Amino acid sequence: MNEQNTDAIQPVNPGTFTVPEDDTPPELLGGYCRTCRSLYYPPPRYCPSCLEEVESCTVGGRGTLHSFTVVRTKPPLGLPQPYCVGYVDLDGSGLRVFGLLDPERVEDLVLGARVHLTVRSMGHDGRGEARLRPCFTPDEAGEGS
Repeated sequence: MNEQNTDAIQPVNPGTFTVPEDDTPPELLGGYCRTCRSLYYPPPRYCPSCLEEVESCTVGGRGTLHSFTVVRTKPPLGLPQPYCVGYVDLDGSGLRVFGLLDPERVEDLVLGARVHLTVRSMGHDGRGEARLRPCFTPDEAGEGS
């Protein structure tokens, strides 16, 4: 997480990621259907396949960058310019998720890079209130493969 104090800042989408505490890394929160044995992100209220309720679970915070793009037009919701979005194949869950990528590491993004989830104050909620957002950042050389 950035060096800034984010204790008073609320998540942009509560219930879709954990906010790190102490040395606990952030993770995405998804849904698990016991009937279908399927994982989902973001977490649906009901399983799209069988319509049973899903239970909350973590789906990970580490993976491999599958694809990405750098967006250089004026961003929405006070996001930095340029900002990056991409697909990440999460370790262990079999899920490919779409999300923000670290805007401070645009030059370090390459396909197949190992990435990990970070949570930082980025942009606002549409009413000018700062919000925490999850984003994937490239691992440093030799970091936690």
